[in-house]
Amino acid sequence: MFKNLAIWLVIGLVLMTVFNQFNNRQPATGAIEYSAFLDEVKQGRIAKVTIEGRTLKATTTDNKKVVSYSPGDIWLVSDLLKSGVKVEAKPEEEPSFLMNVFVNWFPMLLLIGVWIFFMRQMQGGGKGGAFSFGKSRARMMDEAQNSITFADVAGCDEAKEEVQELVDFLRDPSKFQKLGGRIPKGVLMVGNPGTGKTLLAKAIAGEAKVPFFSISGSDFVEMFVGVGAARVRDMFENAKKHAPCIVFIDEIDAVGRHRGAGLGGGNDEREQTLNQLLVEMDGFEGHAGIIVIAATNRPDILDPALLRPGRFDRQVVVPLPDIRGREEILKVHMRKVPIAGDVKADIIARGTPGFSGADLANLVNEAALFAARGNKRLVDMEDFEKAKDKIMMGAERRSMVMSEEEKRNTAYHESGHAVVARLVPKSDPVHKVTIIPRGRALGLTMQLPEQDRYAYDRVYLMSRIAVLFGGRIAEELFMDQMTTGASNDFERATQLARDMVTRYGMSDVLGPMVYGENEGEVFLGRSVTTHKSVSEETMKKVDAEIRRIIDEQYALARRLLEENRDKVEAMTKALLEWETIDAEQIDDIMTGQAPRPPKPSQSTSVPPPSGDTPGAEPGVTATA
Repeated sequence: MFKNLAIWLVIGLVLMTVFNQFNNRQPATGAIEYSAFLDEVKQGRIAKVTIEGRTLKATTTDNKKVVSYSPGDIWLVSDLLKSGVKVEAKPEEEPSFLMNVFVNWFPMLLLIGVWIFFMRQMQGGGKGGAFSFGKSRARMMDEAQNSITFADVAGCDEAKEEVQELVDFLRDPSKFQKLGGRIPKGVLMVGNPGTGKTLLAKAIAGEAKVPFFSISGSDFVEMFVGVGAARVRDMFENAKKHAPCIVFIDEIDAVGRHRGAGLGGGNDEREQTLNQLLVEMDGFEGHAGIIVIAATNRPDILDPALLRPGRFDRQVVVPLPDIRGREEILKVHMRKVPIAGDVKADIIARGTPGFSGADLANLVNEAALFAARGNKRLVDMEDFEKAKDKIMMGAERRSMVMSEEEKRNTAYHESGHAVVARLVPKSDPVHKVTIIPRGRALGLTMQLPEQDRYAYDRVYLMSRIAVLFGGRIAEELFMDQMTTGASNDFERATQLARDMVTRYGMSDVLGPMVYGENEGEVFLGRSVTTHKSVSEETMKKVDAEIRRIIDEQYALARRLLEENRDKVEAMTKALLEWETIDAEQIDDIMTGQAPRPPKPSQSTSVPPPSGDTPGAEPGVTATA
């Protein structure tokens, strides 16, 4: 913006300088003073004078040219004639009509140009500038530009089956129409960020070989009233010209939120845009051959009118991939990098529960970067291990200087987590323990689930709480002190216990009832007064149950660590010596044997996500 403005200013200054030259013309080179000119006339050395306004062009008796300027002398012609000078008169040369118009109107034209420039900037530029407010921002991709097919989409087989009908209809509409069926007008793709909703929409267009219009929900609404609705109309008009086609609206929650939202009234520009979208999708005028696909990760905030049959007829859930889906996704991304023979996609998939397709793509990319830093020709398993450690736990901070006491305290803390995790029932196996600072954590204990988990039972959650308390208890028993490193452990343990009581119905005293207040957002058109009221007496019971669960698991973890002091000491010694120990070394310690030395280069799978961050999923405990 500033670059364009500077160009306009330079052009304006140059033109103003040129016009000043026209308006303030200086005497020509070689002109003589008027008094000297009169002396030449009296002495008879001037033969002829041509008068143009106040300019006097004279020819001397020896054929020399002389120029002078008259101050408006009314006796000039009489004096010239008396001296025998031949006089010729010509009208003064005036600027052309176009030059006069340009000079007089230039300031106004410059102001108009600056106004148009700023209007284009406010409107984001584009074709038409200030006159393109209502033009659609949708970008069209034709068959030649979109080469993505279902072969490039992995890990969501059910979602692909759901949308396969769209492809079949776009290829052969009569197959459905002869039986009286109609294709869904709209498909809403719902899923976590990074699961491949946009990629799946592109694959539909690529398979069907039809034009593909892509736009973001935020592209509809601008600062001017009515622009969003006009852009919706223009987008569907363009789509009709290219039917059959697909219109893809990414992040539709930007314009599809509940109408009537907020605490006040007034005319909401976003609501006008949504109303126009509702009419275009299913109004009086039909749009045959136009299939609208939208993506969002917040279906709960969309307006109900948008989700009814006839608009978005079908909701396709694009979930996080399971272990088989992760393996397929890894194979798709591994095709783009040179892979060594020791890389096993199934092992990597097992060690990445909870990863989305975007996370796995990032994992392959990070592994390739690690291989490039090591000047390798192929990306091997060790590079994938390093990449997973970096993504899940954060980059190593080996330059961080810790005192010996802090190091010992961190080693005891992580050993406490690991020992309790190995002894409590239904706990995920401990995969790795490290006291190398990573991210915001000073140390981490990582547990690797044996399979993907979709629900957690009461025993598992109780064990998680006990494991979280193991670090602080180890500090008390072996270091005789308390540090701030367990703060996040306490937050997560308390939240787990509160959820068990108030949300999951896992309390025998309070029973299967939800005691949490309604957490729906006020600005979604929902009443402010719909919060569920809980009596003070009931809340006291809730607090007492939370305290009981925490105290029981704290006592359990303390008892386990007191009964297994030798194992905590052995694990702490191994951590101080090697900084990181794996599952095999932990097995040796728990069976009372001396831990085997670490492998030169590890090539095992790496644990589930998260480091010591607030709200982390069960599976990783850390010292902050």
